[in-house]
Amino acid sequence: MRRAAVALWLAAAALRAWALPGFDEVRADFRSSETLVLSREGEVIQRLRTDAKVRRGQWLRLGEISPALRQALLLSEDRRFYEHSGVDWAAVSAAAWANLWHERTRGASTITMQLAGLLDEDWRAGSGGRSVAQKLGQAVAAKRLERHWRKDQILEAYLNLVPFRGEIVGLDALSRTLFGKAAHGLDAREAAVAAALVRAPNARPAQVARRACGVLRDMDKGADCETLALFTAGALERRAWDASEGIAPHFARQLLRQSTVRAEGGAPQRLHSSISAPLQRVARQALERQLRELHGRHVEDGALVVLDNATGEVLAWVGSSGPLSRAAEVDAVLAPRQPGSTLKPFLYAQAIAERRLTAASLIHDSPAQIPTAGGLYMPQNYDRRFSGWVSVRQALAASLNVPAVRTLVMVTPDAFFEQLRRLGLPLAESGGYYGYSLALGSSEVRLLELTNAYRALANGGRLGPVAYTVTAPGRRAPFTQAIDAGAAFIVGDMLADAQARVPTFGADSVLNTRFWTAVKTGTSKDMRDNWALGWSARYTVGVWVGNAGGGPMHEVSGISGAAPVWAEVMAHLHRREASAAPRPPAGLVHQPVRFAEGLESARQEWFLRGTEQAVFTMNSEAASAYAASAGGQKSFKPMAADQAGGPARIVAPAPGSVLALDPDIPPAHQRLQLRAAGATPGLRWYIDGRPVGRGAQQAWPPWPGRHRLELRDARGRLLDRLQFEVRGAGVRGG
Repeated sequence: MRRAAVALWLAAAALRAWALPGFDEVRADFRSSETLVLSREGEVIQRLRTDAKVRRGQWLRLGEISPALRQALLLSEDRRFYEHSGVDWAAVSAAAWANLWHERTRGASTITMQLAGLLDEDWRAGSGGRSVAQKLGQAVAAKRLERHWRKDQILEAYLNLVPFRGEIVGLDALSRTLFGKAAHGLDAREAAVAAALVRAPNARPAQVARRACGVLRDMDKGADCETLALFTAGALERRAWDASEGIAPHFARQLLRQSTVRAEGGAPQRLHSSISAPLQRVARQALERQLRELHGRHVEDGALVVLDNATGEVLAWVGSSGPLSRAAEVDAVLAPRQPGSTLKPFLYAQAIAERRLTAASLIHDSPAQIPTAGGLYMPQNYDRRFSGWVSVRQALAASLNVPAVRTLVMVTPDAFFEQLRRLGLPLAESGGYYGYSLALGSSEVRLLELTNAYRALANGGRLGPVAYTVTAPGRRAPFTQAIDAGAAFIVGDMLADAQARVPTFGADSVLNTRFWTAVKTGTSKDMRDNWALGWSARYTVGVWVGNAGGGPMHEVSGISGAAPVWAEVMAHLHRREASAAPRPPAGLVHQPVRFAEGLESARQEWFLRGTEQAVFTMNSEAASAYAASAGGQKSFKPMAADQAGGPARIVAPAPGSVLALDPDIPPAHQRLQLRAAGATPGLRWYIDGRPVGRGAQQAWPPWPGRHRLELRDARGRLLDRLQFEVRGAGVRGG
């Protein structure tokens, strides 16, 4: 009966042994705890830990493992590995004899038997060691492995599957974690420590060091056990293998989130991406170099993204300034920030598409007081100066604020809000919530979405999705027409016009490239964010510079902060590749225009067919009507003394006005225009009893609160008085 039971158990063990997988199957099923992200060139650009339960590296071939480690392991675990056929009967006899005399020996378990236990958990040792049945099962399985696997395959699989210490499994993870190097670089001392850990993975450092010292002696290597003990203690404390390393950490995490391919048992071990490794390095270096140049101006963060116009592939993604940042883990490519003037191209494109404006239309750049539900909105230009009548081309290229707000009055905030949504910019609130400040970027957007919206302008107003992997050859990206193609072309032509940028940016601007590009900068409230976004014939590049915590920068604008990075990356992209101006779409007219009263020089201009015009001028009646329709004052110049009879009176601001400071311009750069009309000479202005200026017109830096405005003559006699209120944060100054 007992013999029958033993025979039945052996038959069952044999069946389990026959069910053991083959070498190729074991290697194919191996799952690293790390996911490798590869560039489009096939280079590893980032490693991410994606399994928190265990730490495994990559599967190592036997030739990738240090010869010293192989020698140490065989001397420590299985001296006759290449002689036995799975079971070392000499070691079994020695172990049985030692047990009889209560002596300690290495044990009789061969590497092949241990591998069988790693492949089938029923044969693994429990807390009390292996039972006789488990040992017999191991022996049967080891014989089976030896018949179907080669010795090098057994040793290779064992070194990749054996647990070492804590969560560490396999030699690759051990080498990188404890020794900070690849497995092929382990020396004799490191190999001895690794071999000692196989026997007792979680033993105390002193015990591991004693065993390692014995292994070194067996290897005929000189062993200084005291020094080895210090080395072992240090190695067991080390965690040299970071959870993530590489040149694209933020992109890698985004790619992992976006990936729809999941390998069985967890995240995929390798992800092929659209990132260009050489370009990624250039982008990182350009951003870090610029931020070092800005040292001392309270700037420490930045982000950059490069998109392929045709495919939408992400070619570079720099989410932070890395070591220069106190928030290096924050991905600024995806963080919402205020875009400043970078929304203006979409506003003018909408106005042109709706045939409200042309590139040559004249808009008045002058003080404006636009009624809103909360009071009067008073936009200001960044330089506190006004240019008078300017064309749309110059207003956009020179980034003038007041013309943009007047344009939004025509388009309406709600309509512009919907246009931005069509361009892939999902704003958090409604158009009515932002009001007219939406023209100056009072909303929040993400750099990735904003760059892709600029890519839509590059593609004739067609919006396409962003791609994180290389697009298959011949596969065309899906596009939707987000804005009129002709309007997109005209806006691109205006943003490429270096001459039109001169009034604001000068003739020698960093935005002027040697090849065709269209570019726009922007700066948000209190210099908290600045941007440079633009495109060439093939690429769209977006750059943000600021502080992750939202702190203001010191005297840093889009032209001095983000633009140099944009220009450097664009120059690299086109160092060997030309960029020609795009071809105009159907339905456009290109004809000469001239401006009366010497407003601007004659030039060739683009129009949507049916909106073309040869001469642009403004007479006084048209100017007055335009001002009223745009929400401004009916007269843009103070009334002269001979134009009005009687004592002088205050004509601006209006009595009871509630004035809102522009949230996107530093308060110290904003001015309230005080204007009077009448025949009284020597006028003097007082606010809250304090003198603030003389003459018929005075610019006053507004300060929040309720104020009393008085107009007096040269003798101090009161001529007029009113009250008004200023809302918003302010800074005192002249």
